Amino acid sequence: MKQLEAHTDVTLTYQDAVRACIRCCENNNINFAFWKEPQTSAINLIVDFNQTNFVESVDLESSDSGFLLAPFDSSKPKIFINKQMHIKWEAERISVDAHNKESQQFLEYLQNYEDVQDYNFNLRQDTESSENYKSLVEESVNEIKAGNLTKVVPSRLRKIKFKGNFNHGQYFHQLVSSYPSAFISLTYTHESGIWIGATPELLIQTAGDTFKTVSLAGTQPFNEYQPLADTAWTQKEIEEQALVSRYIINCFKKIRLREFDEHGPKTIKAGNLIHLKTEFMVNMKETNFPELGTTMLKLLHPTSAVCGMPLKPATEFLLAKEGYDRELYTGHLGPVNMNGHTAQYVNLRCFKIEEDHFTFFAGAGVTEDSNPEKEWLETELKMNTLLNVIKSI
Repeated sequence: MKQLEAHTDVTLTYQDAVRACIRCCENNNINFAFWKEPQTSAINLIVDFNQTNFVESVDLESSDSGFLLAPFDSSKPKIFINKQMHIKWEAERISVDAHNKESQQFLEYLQNYEDVQDYNFNLRQDTESSENYKSLVEESVNEIKAGNLTKVVPSRLRKIKFKGNFNHGQYFHQLVSSYPSAFISLTYTHESGIWIGATPELLIQTAGDTFKTVSLAGTQPFNEYQPLADTAWTQKEIEEQALVSRYIINCFKKIRLREFDEHGPKTIKAGNLIHLKTEFMVNMKETNFPELGTTMLKLLHPTSAVCGMPLKPATEFLLAKEGYDRELYTGHLGPVNMNGHTAQYVNLRCFKIEEDHFTFFAGAGVTEDSNPEKEWLETELKMNTLLNVIKSI
């Protein structure tokens, strides 16, 4: 695997690179992805100068290096951003892989970019009724009581208009600073537009011989005065998380994989929220399953944590009843074969940026014991994770 070259003469900050990329790529149909993985300090940027690459599926083990974007609806094509240029910021060191002509020209553009925009902007929050979502939760509960579903995860969107110029670079930096345990991303393709997110949920990860996935469910507001170990979870929340864990174990059973390590559930903090999390680890060499990453990605998405159980009727219910296209929300995204490392994260806690408005998304796991008012408040908490950061800059 080719290593990046360190460039001591490149002084570009990633905040400036974000702003320059937004300006240039929207005008020239150039796709890019910025990201930072949990508990790391490295910021990565890859750029793809070709037209958007739509794919039905990706063989993670043999794929070229790049960044994968997949929508919630698994019947729709995914987008693969090829690594034609790669810049990495880590510990005040900048490494650059820009060997072709386009990459060299783009690097020169980034370094010479002069930002003259005024980034003052004002939010214009539209009033929104909670009744539609509460009705959807009630309908979901009725489907569960009728025996058609075990669990379902209805979601909603919220559009907030703004006036002025939004500082994407400053916002991305604020997310990096505020949420060290999250996967932070900012992506653009001509077809999907600009998406920013800070998700706490790993879908699959492969590094060396190790495969990893997690189940994450149950949500409460974080209380800084209470130790995580003292958190009390309701029966509804415990069962919701257990359903996701059982879903993963059932996927293992489908491929006759019995040798895995399970750790959890334990309470973890994700921004202003806490969740229940269980980790599953597999040694792919010992189990003779080198293609486990690709196999499990196909089996897991969409997980019961973002869709429901059983999968097919839950998916059909949501597509028929939610009343909007989730697009990349609750899809999956992340780096593929970047120096032998692949990771796909569930695209939670994200929003889409368009010309004069943000579109926020959130959902809540509904079981037979769900209360519509509480589920509405849970979606508000989740949206506020990223909205509060906007209000702070």
